[in-house]
Amino acid sequence: MPKLFSANRALTSASSAACCRPTDLPPKKPSRCRSKSSYRLKLLSHTVQRPAKTRARCIATLRRISLLCVLAQGGCAMTTQQPIVIAHRGASAYLPEHTLPAKAMAHAMGADFIEQDVVLTRDGMPIVLHDIHLDSTTDVAKVFPDRARADGRFYAIDFTLAEIRRLRAHERRNPNGEAVFPERFPAIAGLSAVPTLAEEIALIAGLNRSRDHQAGLYVEMKASAFHHSEGQDLPAAVMQVLKESGWDQRKDLVFLQSFEPEALRQLKYKLKTVLPLVQLIAENAWDESGSVDFDALRTDAGLDAVAEYADGIGPWLMQLYLGTDDQGKYQITDLAKRAHARGLVVHPYTFRADQLPPGISSFEELHRLFFEDLQVDGVFSDFPDRSRALSEAFANTAKPSS
Repeated sequence: MPKLFSANRALTSASSAACCRPTDLPPKKPSRCRSKSSYRLKLLSHTVQRPAKTRARCIATLRRISLLCVLAQGGCAMTTQQPIVIAHRGASAYLPEHTLPAKAMAHAMGADFIEQDVVLTRDGMPIVLHDIHLDSTTDVAKVFPDRARADGRFYAIDFTLAEIRRLRAHERRNPNGEAVFPERFPAIAGLSAVPTLAEEIALIAGLNRSRDHQAGLYVEMKASAFHHSEGQDLPAAVMQVLKESGWDQRKDLVFLQSFEPEALRQLKYKLKTVLPLVQLIAENAWDESGSVDFDALRTDAGLDAVAEYADGIGPWLMQLYLGTDDQGKYQITDLAKRAHARGLVVHPYTFRADQLPPGISSFEELHRLFFEDLQVDGVFSDFPDRSRALSEAFANTAKPSS
């Protein structure tokens, strides 16, 4: 099962920080995780007389502990100081992204969670594809040359599942047909199909059984507002597949993520999911979602709003690390610290050994910075095997929480 990096830090902080130190002794801490829920309730009631700001800090800390405890062994195992590794689109550094072989390899490499980006077909079937378009990662232009829209793109939602099953997935290419990562798997004719979400869940569930390693799902709903404009309800379709496959209640093994706050609010308030939700944070210049001000989301007020409906944030790694100054010193932001203060876990993206941020000389240095200095709770990685090894290497070297 995944072991979460910040749980011990949070537990230590909760027992020693001023926000959780009332004037008299707190309730005795339980020896087993099965009694943590009642203990948290007692502790909250015990600190209720503290000043409002102090109570808020304490509740945020306990909320984060609650999520981390639930995610570890279904809520009944003590956690260790080890960040989770999320296989970004599978083992995408080694095999074409979002193909079943890439997901199987990620599982074999020990990923704690495996990511699924999900879009819908014309007949409403959730498929695993990073873009709402098919042309960057499949041979759709060859198989259906006359099906592009006026902008020249081939939209997944214009094709039935039967039609998409005729396509072959390949390594990601740019508009000129060149491999985006030329040193990775060759951008040759596709060897695999585009999987449905149900098929991928079945694969991961089967591997969990046969390999005795429990990998979870980390599902992103891509462009829910776009799907709504096309008459489709993406969050509802995803939840239906999770329900049919028996994963809709597995809050220890499933995260749901989106760049769109409204999609997450729909999941929480309308669809009543119990699964943890993660607000992805892009740059406004990317136009990831024209209706969302991502700069505002990173402010204190924005994080306060996120904490109302989500359990974590997924920021771009360059929103936590800005590079180095003239003396070579890391320039880091306080985004992770402020998110943690609100009880939110932090899972930045994307860690790539072949695309290091400026000022970082090695993949190991990148992980050390994020695990030790920034104290993130997990990372999205194209190289899950290397990130897994580094997660274990830095498991017990974290700095104490300030």
